[in-house]
Amino acid sequence: MATGRMVQSLRRVIAPAGLGEPIVCYQGAVVAEADGSFLLHRPIELELAREAILAVVEAGFPPNVYVDDELYVDRVTSESGRYATFQEIEIHAVGDLLAWLAKAPTKLVCIGDPDELEELGARLRPRFEGRLWISKSLPFFLEFAAEGVSKASGLAFLAGRLGFSSRQTLAFGDGENDLELLEWAGYGVAVGNADARVKAAADWVCPPVSQEGVASVIEALLDSRR
Repeated sequence: MATGRMVQSLRRVIAPAGLGEPIVCYQGAVVAEADGSFLLHRPIELELAREAILAVVEAGFPPNVYVDDELYVDRVTSESGRYATFQEIEIHAVGDLLAWLAKAPTKLVCIGDPDELEELGARLRPRFEGRLWISKSLPFFLEFAAEGVSKASGLAFLAGRLGFSSRQTLAFGDGENDLELLEWAGYGVAVGNADARVKAAADWVCPPVSQEGVASVIEALLDSRR
């Protein structure tokens, strides 16, 4: 599984299924064993993270900051509170983030109106070009990670470790943050409710989540090999 989720959040999701394979988290900034131990960690350099935090705060978006697989904010807002509830994680309010931050964070996330975040992303990408990866996951999440980080980079690391190639990979995605993943995979599939840019980059579009499109493709593939 390749996701923007924190390791601790994803482990809660996969535990009932008994999955034991390594996982790609934080948009590819972390690859971890199923028990949570990190195999790869590519955080944002500390001073660069401080610059990005200042930029988004000045734009009116208090960021979520992720350090050591924990979530930190300056104060708990309705947005960050809903996010923590959605992810089923604890949230830590630390006051002034710039004064508190002493360690390179894994990623930053801004939460807000989709149109306002689209505008924020368009404004900040030129400023941080070549220094930060900036992309939306869900329409109301704008995410920041180290340059070169993506779900594709995390999966490429895992492919080298486990011994499979991009050509042997079938990948599914729906959000803007899945673009690199679908481009890296030998065959990329967008779900029916995906972002238009993801559909354009995919080799095929399967039924939407409401119709269990991903499951239907996997089941059809397995049936074809019997």
